[in-house]
Amino acid sequence: MADKELVAVRPKVAEEEDTGAQVAPIVRLVEITVTTGEEDEDVLLDMFDKDDNQWKERGTGTVKLLKHKETGKVCLLMRQAKTLKIYANHLLVSTMKMQEHAGSDKSCVWHAADFADGELKEEMFAIRFGSVENCKKFKDLVDEIAESLAKDEGKVNEDGSSTAGLLEKLTVSESKSEEGVKGEAVTKSEATASE
Repeated sequence: MADKELVAVRPKVAEEEDTGAQVAPIVRLVEITVTTGEEDEDVLLDMFDKDDNQWKERGTGTVKLLKHKETGKVCLLMRQAKTLKIYANHLLVSTMKMQEHAGSDKSCVWHAADFADGELKEEMFAIRFGSVENCKKFKDLVDEIAESLAKDEGKVNEDGSSTAGLLEKLTVSESKSEEGVKGEAVTKSEATASE
């Protein structure tokens, strides 16, 4: 017995004629103001690529680097072009390494702890731009921010080292008085001088 192949047959539909009738909209849409959560941040970079040949893992859309006005922290935020759904949302950190994607000077790859899906998880990202210039601008700015964060962390570590040195010299001794037990902080040099 031979295998049979099923073929879908579409009925012929007569071509629709243009009657020239005008239909009024049923629902009237009113423009409203939408709060995005980006109001307390300054935009450092805002790019939109209209090229439809981009990778579809996350979709096409706008990628922004946003710096919070009070904390100074910088985050990368990517929204899908038409729905504005968040596809990438993570802080830029000093250890972030932006690398050119193999085989394309228009794309970059990096790792980040992302919060786009509502939970923090390590993800690998790739982004492709419509031009080499936009890719270079994006990569250079991310690298510059990461270097700046590394320098700031170095300053904090230096301050922390000097504070740690002072804490090493600090000891606590107890002295009893009629009112009860008191803790008194003295430096090592004061403690050895009083002994």
